[in-house]
Amino acid sequence: MSLLEVSNIHTYYGKIHALKGVSLTVEEGEIVTLIGGNGAGKTTTLNTICGITPAAMGIVSLNRENITHVPAHEIVMRGVVHSPEGRKIFARLTVRDNLELGAFTRKDTSGISRDMEYVFQRFPRLKERQTQLGGTLSGGEQQMLAIGRALMSHPRILLLDEPSMGLAPLLVRDIFDVITYLNKESGTTILLVEQNALMALAVANRAYVLQSGYITHEGSAEALQHDESIIEAYLGG
Repeated sequence: MSLLEVSNIHTYYGKIHALKGVSLTVEEGEIVTLIGGNGAGKTTTLNTICGITPAAMGIVSLNRENITHVPAHEIVMRGVVHSPEGRKIFARLTVRDNLELGAFTRKDTSGISRDMEYVFQRFPRLKERQTQLGGTLSGGEQQMLAIGRALMSHPRILLLDEPSMGLAPLLVRDIFDVITYLNKESGTTILLVEQNALMALAVANRAYVLQSGYITHEGSAEALQHDESIIEAYLGG
């Protein structure tokens, strides 16, 4: 059964038709990646799912429940949690304050403490810098903080938008190691938007290709890695 289902979504920015009938599914326990060029609609897809940019037409379902027009903060409370493009941490707050804000909608004090310790285990540098202002962290550390903050919401499904953006190759590898760990060891379901298509397809179970607001290809990540049109367009073939 699909944990997340997006059916024939159309999304607009004013008169600009950004998504044109996008449909995709994410099964519980999967990593599904959405790849495509700049302006293809990848970030808009995530923003539509989490209620930031509501769909004009179509349905977003979480565990068969229609959440298309549910307010964004309630979608978070239902377990759909977004780590946005560009990190968007709170630069003037400490690392710990940023993480605590990730748990803002929660009331389970013991669970929050447990998840804070889990984040510090996964990202030891955040524990070392927990009293440091977010804006003084390196780019890689800020990305760790953005993912950690999302984990503090205790997601059923984690939406990751361009987690490797602007990072050095070694840090990109570290971030993707964390993504794999979260999925394999913790069972976190992940919908990943990523311009580094090679890395994304290497960790994903399934993939969709988005171009100009349309889904043009879909299938297993392994199959798309060997699709000549995908290799030519996105994998440097």
